[in-house]
Amino acid sequence: MSARRSLGIGKLVAVSVAAFAFTFSLVPLYRIACEKVFGIRLENSAVAAPAQSAAGVEDRWVTVEFDASVNSHLPWSFRPNQTRMRVRVGEQYETTYYAHNDSTRPIVGSATPSVAPARASGFFQKTECFCFTAQTLQAGETRDMPVRFIIDPSLPRDVNTVTLSYTFFKNDVLTSRLVADAAPPRDARLAASP
Repeated sequence: MSARRSLGIGKLVAVSVAAFAFTFSLVPLYRIACEKVFGIRLENSAVAAPAQSAAGVEDRWVTVEFDASVNSHLPWSFRPNQTRMRVRVGEQYETTYYAHNDSTRPIVGSATPSVAPARASGFFQKTECFCFTAQTLQAGETRDMPVRFIIDPSLPRDVNTVTLSYTFFKNDVLTSRLVADAAPPRDARLAASP
């Protein structure tokens, strides 16, 4: 009985140590997921501040190119209103994208951003973006959608051009809900029929 009890306590200690180690690994795993999968750069602590001087940051300029495409299942016109912009690192800028629903019914679209080169994605910080939420355009509606961004001053020195691309996809689930919400209730249709 004593050996069985010791084995049980040993298993309990091993599970506790594994759970403890797993909780500490969550922070780096979360950081990796945010930066590599979603393109969101988490701020480092004050200890890891950029090594560049303030004068070096002010003088550094980068060209940002804007690109857009639409998935074939989404009947929208979509393009950047400005195809390129010269920006100073560390400062906030704004640009807009043009979207038009070419169909005769309301549609919900979702935009997926990407940044090239890939190693620059962690340094391209969007502070406001139409890609954060699904966009609903009524039939024939046109909209200019803003993007506010900052290029982090710690962007590698050999990266002088960054491309921000968006692809819009039809959000089938939200479009179906939108159509269902717009339709009159079934009881009202039955009462209206002769």
